[in-house]
Amino acid sequence: MIAALTSLTVLGTSLGLILGLAARFFKVEGNPLVEEIEALLPGTQCGQCGYPGCTGAAQALANGNAPLTLCPPGGRAVVAALAARLGMEADLSGVEDAGPRIAEVREELCIGCTRCYKVCPTDAVLGAAKHIHAVFSEACTACGSCVDVCPTEAILLRPLAPTLQSWGWGKPGLQPLAIAQGMAA
Repeated sequence: MIAALTSLTVLGTSLGLILGLAARFFKVEGNPLVEEIEALLPGTQCGQCGYPGCTGAAQALANGNAPLTLCPPGGRAVVAALAARLGMEADLSGVEDAGPRIAEVREELCIGCTRCYKVCPTDAVLGAAKHIHAVFSEACTACGSCVDVCPTEAILLRPLAPTLQSWGWGKPGLQPLAIAQGMAA
């Protein structure tokens, strides 16, 4: 028993050392621009841009093969950040800034056709044939694939409710300032 334990420990340690050294010496350097662009993208891996994920989109942007407005979930903020990083000008007029959204199934309209279930790229839709479907909010990337195929329009994209992790102060409005000035007069 002790001999087997000792031999497996020695074998595991030596193979781990060999793999660690191989990873260090045979490491392939990537393009640092691609890594910086990927850090600017939202990282949802939704594929709405037409690329298999944020890494593919970052590679296309670094090569100059994609427009700056390719990321719908990122909105205006991502387009502006990409334009600043790449030193280009971006036309923000056609960019929708809807913020984070999530798919929601309206139960009174769902007929259980499973079309949404079949097209969801992240398997966020739960359901079976002739049963009401539901959406896992943690897995949904709001790509809109399910909205497009739903025959009864039972699925809609709604703004994501803020949580303790995503909530932030809103921009100050002019109304409190106008009230304060009215009280001073």
